[in-house]
Amino acid sequence: MIVDAHRHYWNPSRLHYGWLAEAPAALRRRFLPEDAAHLTDACILVQAAPDERETRYLFELAATVPDVLGVVGWVDMEAADVAARLDALIADGRGLLCGVRPMVQDIPDTGWLASASLDGAFDALRDRGLVFDALVDARHLPALHERLARHPDVRTVIDHAAKPDIAADGFAGWSRAIARLARMPEVYCKLSGLLTLTGPTADEHALEPYVAHLFDTFGPSRLMWGSDWPVLTTHASYDAWKTCAHGLVQRHAPGAADAVFGGNALATYSIASRTSS
Repeated sequence: MIVDAHRHYWNPSRLHYGWLAEAPAALRRRFLPEDAAHLTDACILVQAAPDERETRYLFELAATVPDVLGVVGWVDMEAADVAARLDALIADGRGLLCGVRPMVQDIPDTGWLASASLDGAFDALRDRGLVFDALVDARHLPALHERLARHPDVRTVIDHAAKPDIAADGFAGWSRAIARLARMPEVYCKLSGLLTLTGPTADEHALEPYVAHLFDTFGPSRLMWGSDWPVLTTHASYDAWKTCAHGLVQRHAPGAADAVFGGNALATYSIASRTSS
């Protein structure tokens, strides 16, 4: 089974997605399961608005289609009652909630992740076996490292390989910081969102050194493929990115396709145990 570890649905007529105001015009509309009917892979839905109501909306959408295996939602991680909020989301999701993602890239304070105000939230994630999805770029990697040094037992998945500046040849600084994080055994990484970082048009060849470095540092057991659909559609189709990613895996980790395209996501997000319980 192929698992898309990073898919979005959103509906601007129902909820507010502030980042869409600066997004390409083609993305400023609703994208719902009926728009993804041609996508036949199982998937994990990922939040796109900093609003607990959106997490519950994703639960609602997931109930209408059979291919959603889990939801990475949002919770107010600075709330005094964050543990109770997580428990409510877990109950409402009926086994679907597998992780939480604050929209760190949109928070002005680049050191926010290291703030002591988040200690309780990370304790709660650990105690509930939930994954922390890190939506970060190079600016946030020092704070992420500091946070995870204090919470090494919180399983963390770095979205979009921490968004390296591929178009501007940002390999050097990114490669050092990502290698440092990869030395932490509970840190995983998504092979997702990379084509949109290569410039105005997709440049598959530009991905080679970045993907090679990811396999060298994380290894094939801690990388998972995701489409980042529908953001992906500004640069490529779903099938084109999947084909490209298969080629990258074949070149840099022969024999690891089953893990990267499904097994790792199921294990990292504890999907099998949640769906069988």
